Amino acid sequence: MTEFMKQWLLEEQRTFEGWNFDFFEGRVDEDPLPWDYRELVLASMTGDKTMLDMGTGGGEFLVSLSPPRERTFATEAYPPNYELCRHKLPAYGIAVSFIENDEELPYDSNFFDLVINRHEAYSPQEVQRVLKPGGMFITQQVGGWNNRELSSCLLGDEAAKADEEWKLERASEKLIEAGFTIVQSAEAFPVIRFRDIGALVYYAKIIEWEFPGFSVERCYDRLTSLQEKLERRGYVESMEHRFMIVARKLLRKASQIQ
Repeated sequence: MTEFMKQWLLEEQRTFEGWNFDFFEGRVDEDPLPWDYRELVLASMTGDKTMLDMGTGGGEFLVSLSPPRERTFATEAYPPNYELCRHKLPAYGIAVSFIENDEELPYDSNFFDLVINRHEAYSPQEVQRVLKPGGMFITQQVGGWNNRELSSCLLGDEAAKADEEWKLERASEKLIEAGFTIVQSAEAFPVIRFRDIGALVYYAKIIEWEFPGFSVERCYDRLTSLQEKLERRGYVESMEHRFMIVARKLLRKASQIQ
């Protein structure tokens, strides 16, 4: 067993908690996005708002916003993260709910002034239902082409397939159909660079839906090839896919206007 193999197996066995990527600092860098999701959210948090964070992960980002106590709610679908949030978030005045179905959020209709969503699945119709008329929905999404070349490099024919429908244009159309108007939107294809293959191994294990069936043992020869490429260039890169939408719920859906 080579030294690289030993190192990569250790990375593969690391645990991941919440949605905290501090471990990658100094080992991974990526092109900045042409928008700032945090600033978009903060700009809509002014005033006496009731807000929901969909797919809060470990709650790290939500807590960093200093959201209004007792008027902030969160959902989480990944059981380990939900358990983490269930013990952590009440101290900040945030109520968290476990969800299994994007079509059934456990909240009354017309309840929220603001719904935020970073990299979480959602139902446009259900978001529309829980928002008050005139309420805002802010989402940043991982597009259907994210890391597809890198996945193919590691897994060949068994790599995750690109979802050609999951892009800004289609997501905007779905929101408009559900009763929203698009206030702001953008799409980008930034590059992420891995400065060591161990970081790539850890990344591929935690983003398992983009690297289905990945393991160091299974992909060892391909990882070795990437190691050789890294030694020549100083990094291994992958193309990401992101888009963001800021949408406002209409006072009345177009079908209701006579």
